[in-house]
Amino acid sequence: MIRIEYPPYQPKIRQESGKEQIFDEIRKRWVALTPEEWVRQNFLQYLLQVRKYPASLIAVEKEIMLHDLRKRFDVVVHDRQAKPWMIIECKEMGVKLDQKVLDQVLRYNITLQVPYLVITNGQYCMAAAIHNGEVKEIDILPNL
Repeated sequence: MIRIEYPPYQPKIRQESGKEQIFDEIRKRWVALTPEEWVRQNFLQYLLQVRKYPASLIAVEKEIMLHDLRKRFDVVVHDRQAKPWMIIECKEMGVKLDQKVLDQVLRYNITLQVPYLVITNGQYCMAAAIHNGEVKEIDILPNL
């Protein structure tokens, strides 16, 4: 497991129709502030500020087809040739990062075929590299 040290971050939060919303800098829009969204927004700031991944290479909550099912991934980072490079699955704090969560991101990878997978619950994350069909845990997020 990788312990994430989040950078200072002052999210834009507002009330809309009695519900809290947070501004997503990647999608450039207000979204419902759920426990999972809180994790996603903070992890995005980690990617941008600490890991220095360019915002232009990050996609958030886009639809993909998994066989004949429509699914939505949390975050995909693209490489500099615009190919999917890393899938990140965010869970709310307190959710155990177990095989079930890993299986979810592995299913998305059937379609996306990325070399790196990440699952996070905001406190910890697990990262893996895929090489020749073998999944190996890694102890730091790779440089882009």
